[in-house]
Amino acid sequence: MRRFWNWEPPAPDTSDPAGSDTSRVLRINGVIAAESWFDDDITPALFASELAAGSGDVTVWINSPGGDVVAAAQIYNMLIDYPGHVRVHIDGIAASAASVIAMAGEVVAMSPVSMLMIHNPATLAVGDADELGRAIDMLAAVKESIINAYELKTGMSRAKLARLMDQETWMDARAAISMGFADDYLTGSRTPPDPDDEDGEEPDKQKPWPPTSRNPAPLGDAASGVCFARKPAEQLLVAHLTDTPPTTPPPAPEPTRPAGRKVVDLYAALINHTH
Repeated sequence: MRRFWNWEPPAPDTSDPAGSDTSRVLRINGVIAAESWFDDDITPALFASELAAGSGDVTVWINSPGGDVVAAAQIYNMLIDYPGHVRVHIDGIAASAASVIAMAGEVVAMSPVSMLMIHNPATLAVGDADELGRAIDMLAAVKESIINAYELKTGMSRAKLARLMDQETWMDARAAISMGFADDYLTGSRTPPDPDDEDGEEPDKQKPWPPTSRNPAPLGDAASGVCFARKPAEQLLVAHLTDTPPTTPPPAPEPTRPAGRKVVDLYAALINHTH
């Protein structure tokens, strides 16, 4: 039976006299759903059974486009309530509902080539005006609940988070770290590139990789990362977050005033004309 996620036993710790490590690894790959017909989605029920199958610290690897926000909220709550330490690694994409799960990590580490995306919740609604109105109210409430998770992790204002969600914001690792959605880079023990490939820079003068600070570059620095949104209004928001002046659109042409006289004026002059 195919599953997109499963626990992996940790590698044995040879430095530990006991010869074992109590941490566990969970990989989440695929869509998050309330239930699954073929066990090929991540569901709260399956997640709960696996989470309760052991103890110790947990490392959750995420590569998911998202899915059901209520199911994601349940998994988020399980990780928040878990008695051990929870570390989240994003090695592909944590989009939509998957980004909510990522916020449960005490430490969130992102691969330099991974992405994180946040946006407004969406649904399908059918019915009259009252039914559609209730759907709108429901989506507004769901959005506020999602902002709760982002606010706890980032410390960002709710208004700014709401704007980022409105514009469907995509972030690379550097931007996510700068904005507080992530804490560190996922690089393992890799070293910087070959110094011969740099522009004549001496090896001892190269900048270390990954940067040691939580914010490798200030948010106002345009080189701090990529923060992109699909909708046109996002350009103003990205410019505000990166202090990059937006491209000023050309001024709209003034409407041309019609030449000649109005018909009503001509008619009035005609009937008032003395013979």
